[in-house]
Amino acid sequence: MAHWRDRWKAYLFLAPSACLTLVFSVYPVLWVFRFMFYEYRGYGTPKFTGLYNFHRLFRDDQFRDALWNTLQFASGKLILTMPIALVLAVILNGKLRGRSLLRILFFMPTVISVSIMSVVFYIIFNSYNGLLNQYLLKFGVVSGPVAWLGSEHAMLTVILVAVWGAIGNNMLLFLAGLQGIPRDVYESASLDGAGAWQKFRFITIPMLGPVLQIIMMLAIISSLKGYEGIMVLTGGGPAGTTNVLYLYLFKMLFPISSAGGPTTQEIRYGSSVGFVIAILIGIVTAVYYFLSRRLNRMHE
Repeated sequence: MAHWRDRWKAYLFLAPSACLTLVFSVYPVLWVFRFMFYEYRGYGTPKFTGLYNFHRLFRDDQFRDALWNTLQFASGKLILTMPIALVLAVILNGKLRGRSLLRILFFMPTVISVSIMSVVFYIIFNSYNGLLNQYLLKFGVVSGPVAWLGSEHAMLTVILVAVWGAIGNNMLLFLAGLQGIPRDVYESASLDGAGAWQKFRFITIPMLGPVLQIIMMLAIISSLKGYEGIMVLTGGGPAGTTNVLYLYLFKMLFPISSAGGPTTQEIRYGSSVGFVIAILIGIVTAVYYFLSRRLNRMHE
C-alpha cells in the first residue's frame, strides 16, 4: 500500500509539468499536423485539401532557395565556431592571468538577446553610416562604402555575427569537457617529452570525443534553426539570398515583408513547411548521431 502511495505522490509532482507539456507542446504539434491537410488563412472554416500543400511545397522555388541558404549558413557557422571555441577553451583552461575575466567576456554574447545584438551589428555594418565603413574609409582601406548587408557580402556578414554570438556557449561546453580530463595524463606526457601540439592531438582531442559529439549535435541543430539575427540584419534579403528555412516559415505565419516570403498569412502551407523542416533537421541529426556512434565503435 505504501508503494502505491509513494507512486501517486510522484504522479502529483509530475502533473503540473505534464499538463504544461500537453498544452504548450503536444497540442500545438497536433494542431499543426491537422492544418497541413487543410486550406486555412486564420479565419473562416477550414477546407480539406489532402496533400495539396505538400505538392506545392516540392514545387516551391523559394523553399529550395531557403534550404540552400540554410545549408550555407549552418556550414559556415559550424566551420568557424567550433575550432575557435575549442582553441579559446584550451587557452583559457591553462594557467593564464585574468582567465576568469576573459571567460566572462567571451561568454557575454551568449546572454545578450539575439535581437539586441543584431541591432548593434546592424549599426556597425550599415552601408552608409555604419561604424565599420567609417573607419575603413578613414584609414583608406576601401575607396567607397561597402554594402556589408547587401549583394554578395550579406551571407558572410550574418555568418560572422552568428559566430560571434555562438562562440561563448561552445567555449563553455568545451571548458567543461577539458576540466574532466585528469591532469596526470598531461604530466605523464610531459615526462615522456610530448610538446603542446602532441598533447592536444593525442590526449585532448581523443578524450574530448564524447563531449565533442554532444557539442557538435547541439551546434548543428542550433545552426539549422537560427534565423533571429538574420531577420533583424537583412530580413532575408537582398533578393532572398539570406532567407533561411525558419525565417521563411516565420514570414509564412507572420508576414512582415516581401523579401523572400509571402505577403499574406498562410497557416495551412506554413504548417506543411514547418513539418518538413522538422523532418529534415531530424534526419540530419540522426545521420550525424549514427555516423559519430559508428566512428566511436571503430576507435574502441
